[in-house]
Amino acid sequence: MLRRTLLQAAFAPARRRPNVVFLLMDQWRAQAFGYRGDPNAHTPHIDALAAESFEFTHAVSGLPVCSPYRASLMTGQYAVRHGLVVNDVELKPSGPTLGECFRQAGYATGYIGKWHLYGSPDGQAERRTMYIPPPSRMGFEYWKVCECTHNYNRSLYYAGDDHAPRYWDGYDAIAQTADACSFIRQHAAGSSPYFLAVSVGPPHDPYGTAPPDYRALYENRQLTLRENVPEDHREEAIKNLRGYYAHIAALDGCVRDLRKAVQESGAADDTIFVFTSDHGDMLESQGLHHKQLPWDESLRVPFLVRYPRAFPPKARRSHTPIDAPDIMPTLLGLAGLKIPDSVQGQDHSPLIRGQRKDAAEPAALLNLPASFSVVRRMGIAEYRGVRTPRYTYVRSINGPWLLYDNERDPWQKRNLVERDPALRSRMDRKLDALLKQAGDEFLPGASYVERAQATHYREVIAPVGHTESPWRDWRSTM
Repeated sequence: MLRRTLLQAAFAPARRRPNVVFLLMDQWRAQAFGYRGDPNAHTPHIDALAAESFEFTHAVSGLPVCSPYRASLMTGQYAVRHGLVVNDVELKPSGPTLGECFRQAGYATGYIGKWHLYGSPDGQAERRTMYIPPPSRMGFEYWKVCECTHNYNRSLYYAGDDHAPRYWDGYDAIAQTADACSFIRQHAAGSSPYFLAVSVGPPHDPYGTAPPDYRALYENRQLTLRENVPEDHREEAIKNLRGYYAHIAALDGCVRDLRKAVQESGAADDTIFVFTSDHGDMLESQGLHHKQLPWDESLRVPFLVRYPRAFPPKARRSHTPIDAPDIMPTLLGLAGLKIPDSVQGQDHSPLIRGQRKDAAEPAALLNLPASFSVVRRMGIAEYRGVRTPRYTYVRSINGPWLLYDNERDPWQKRNLVERDPALRSRMDRKLDALLKQAGDEFLPGASYVERAQATHYREVIAPVGHTESPWRDWRSTM
């Protein structure tokens, strides 16, 4: 009997590695959910997902802007290492990318939606609607992608190797979700696992472009504003938030459809389902309207992981911050794959599996290596900072800037940077340790831009015969 059991174990087929569905939203703040207590948010299906997921409650976008975040997602590196310190620069990875790692492990890989990593050699975002050739797809085979568009109802994309542009039918997030569901059904019975990234544009502005039925939900609805929205910004906040929450309500239906497709595929227990966002947006909190900033509305994002094979489908929470460079090693760790030496981020899969507990005071590095035009107009220089579960501390290139106790002051209205020198000193030491770990010298922003310009000239401009780079201004705001 024992011999038969041992033989059965020896010759039993190995369990297939888990599928991965990675759902990336654009500009979705961490607090904007029903389960997070936001009275404006209609998110019943995401609330249900959260009730079955592991949640990083202090997930951050350490560099809260599109291209730098996405480059960190694909490389597992911080911006000063991968070189994308601003938008619309082409990523030239120095090691294996997220898609390549899964593809080399035998996964069928797919990417649908917004890419924003192909860059624009002329510096004027001219590649945002251009065809992206296979060498620039970083390991993704199935491909229905646009470099960048926020025209959600006339949304361009390219399919596979076809150079002719196509357009999603209707509101692009819904059409992209339908295509993702088809991918899931197609690969459900395949011999290989799959990694599918679905990157949608909303709830990024323009805010008044959600489907009419969802806009109608908020047309005359009374909204509750965050307490850090100044009185003279309330009218602008309400106008934009009506559209913001309409997008969110539409996207909640997309999550419903994707979860249904995974469930009906028969592989829900062996599918890692991730819901997150690349950054948030101020939306008039602190009297500001943009991302790229170190306040919570800009930098805190949702991060939910559902993986029944690793843990029962019930709500579990960690206060350890997870940042974009950590996502690649964490997903590779959950799938049991080797993490490349080029990766700088941390593998948080032991936390998700329950094999490790939160550290006493975990911290994430906040970094804006180059000052964007919109940030410069506010008189704000490039900065570095640290976000722990309790504190936010930020130094600009000009010196200490912000210090908040987020437990006592959740709206970040009382700056302690001059009031608590002992706490500031402790956060300074923590920040210095994080900078050393990331290999970040905290140089003036021009140094990083010039370094990226030199690389861009050497690898993109010179090989095609130009004598000088025509790059003018990388500081776009999308």
